[in-house]
Amino acid sequence: MPELPEVETVVRGLRPLLTGRTILSARYDWPACLVTPDGPRFVARIAGQPVRGLSRRGKYILIVLDPDTLIIHLKMTGRLYVVPDEAVHDADRWVHFSFQLDNGHQLRFSDARKFGRVYLVEDPQTVLGSLGPEPLDESFSLEEFRERLRGRSGRLKPLLTDQTFLAGVGNIYADEALWVSQLHPLRPAHTLGDDDVTRLYHAIRHVLREGIIREGASVNWYRKPDGTKGTVQETLNVYGRAGQPCPRCGHPIERIVVAGRGTHLCPVCQVWQLA
Repeated sequence: MPELPEVETVVRGLRPLLTGRTILSARYDWPACLVTPDGPRFVARIAGQPVRGLSRRGKYILIVLDPDTLIIHLKMTGRLYVVPDEAVHDADRWVHFSFQLDNGHQLRFSDARKFGRVYLVEDPQTVLGSLGPEPLDESFSLEEFRERLRGRSGRLKPLLTDQTFLAGVGNIYADEALWVSQLHPLRPAHTLGDDDVTRLYHAIRHVLREGIIREGASVNWYRKPDGTKGTVQETLNVYGRAGQPCPRCGHPIERIVVAGRGTHLCPVCQVWQLA
């Protein structure tokens, strides 16, 4: 599933193509992807709304219209791209939403697994209100991170991927941040010392920033709006590298399952005596 760096890259790629355009109409063929409002009201309501800008909150893409906001969650296999009306794209076979623009182009939402979600709302907080802080915001300080950890007893991997704790971190970047900070994914949060918390805070921000610089990890379905791949997958330390040597100590990377998710770690660098 695309995480913060991938979604940020999509937003940056779409922003110059959509800002200032007007959505003339919308078409869809998979109503289950449309959360609110229902289909006929969605089509009627979005027609004629100009695009004022694009932003991101966690893993959600926000297309700011007037007066509404179009919110899209890519989920596992979602892809967004803008092409001329007559263009044939390799991902078109999975297009379930398309938005006609006023310049002879379309915004297409391709989603092979049909898990993506679309919302058209007046107030984005009705969708985003439960999300935790943005880990790359300047306002998100080490002190706030330390305070959010206070009293938490859960394991680190599920906690980092809990979107109400931090917005935008998922499987890939949680594994990478834990490796960078040399913390075991099963370690309980309440056992962290001050130095552990500091390392983890900086590791999370480091791997997310690097992810944005490298324009995301194209390990599965994720592609940038122009169809090309990001390059994070070329520099991953542990994620997807089970059996390969740890870049730090050379011991083989292991894969375990934590809260139903494949999780990658170095058992030497990230040692923790499980209770």
